[in-house]
Amino acid sequence: MKAMVVRELGGGWVEEELQIADPIGQEVLVELKASGLCGSDHMEMSNEVQYPPPAVLGHEIAGVVSAVGPNVTEFAVGDHVAACLVQYCGKCEQCLDGEPGLCRSPQLTLRPEGEAPRLTDANGDAVTQGMALGGFAQQSLVHENMLVKLPNDMPFAQAAVLGCGVITGTGAVLNAAKVKPGEDVVIIGAGGVGLNVVSGAVLASAGKIISVDLNAESLEAAKSFGATHTVNSSETDPVEAIKELTGGYGVRTVFDVVGIGVTARQGYDMLDAGGTLYQIGMGSGTDTLDTVPMQNAFNRKAVQGVFMGSGVPKRDMAMLVEQYQAGRLNLDDIVSGELKLTDVNKGYEMIRDPKVNRLVITDFS
Repeated sequence: MKAMVVRELGGGWVEEELQIADPIGQEVLVELKASGLCGSDHMEMSNEVQYPPPAVLGHEIAGVVSAVGPNVTEFAVGDHVAACLVQYCGKCEQCLDGEPGLCRSPQLTLRPEGEAPRLTDANGDAVTQGMALGGFAQQSLVHENMLVKLPNDMPFAQAAVLGCGVITGTGAVLNAAKVKPGEDVVIIGAGGVGLNVVSGAVLASAGKIISVDLNAESLEAAKSFGATHTVNSSETDPVEAIKELTGGYGVRTVFDVVGIGVTARQGYDMLDAGGTLYQIGMGSGTDTLDTVPMQNAFNRKAVQGVFMGSGVPKRDMAMLVEQYQAGRLNLDDIVSGELKLTDVNKGYEMIRDPKVNRLVITDFS
């Protein structure tokens, strides 16, 4: 099959012919119809985080099942599916408690030691399958726990983006924060994930939905997704602006989708007493947020991390498909354009434009 491979860190993607193994166990072979370009794949290409080269990255995928392993119970050839990068066993204490993102045995979604690799190159050498999905290719071999079945009339491009940015943003609101109707919220960052946080707040019937960003065009996009108020932090002190919008108190719920020290501090300072800062963004691996224990004790402020929406991907993605098909979730404007598989490098140049939310590969020829 054709795939776009990272051969050296920072070297971009190169086209290669790879061999993909036949499915075993609970593996499902998917003929890909859509694969989204996410910033985390660019980060993995640039810096070795978890998936060393040679590697096939790409984790926002949707397609059609073309073969199944002997132990697969949920899917059959011809099913339309989308994937989520959350790897979980479904059997440990965390999984059984509804927290698959905290699974104790995620390695059970991979091939057992001693089995042939899922991907090999022309020399027969193993190629890393990024995030156990490897979506920048014509096919993907995936454990069935990471897939959800789609209605046949669900568009593949919109389905592909569900499994990362959409489930992360909406899940932060619906699962992690459990925002109540009428509750005011702040979202720092109006990029692709931030817009999905706005969508989640709309689904939750939040009160004031306040989007904060440095870019005026991004803030206009947030309005189109349902933000009721916007704050341009390049023009005004965002903490003071939030206090002014909320009678001087701040809000009980802030989502930091940027994830650097400055935005974490701003988000924390925007909180009303008893409020929680939900940290979604991973913009920095070194920044810290200093807090004062006495102030925390009196004001009962909290900081909570959010990974992939803090929910159950199979359940949540199916629900989001229903919301999209009912016209209550805007996925069409998340997909800013469609590309060929061989245009991955070009695509990552294009998504530097703040007007571009997500680009999706839909031509795998």
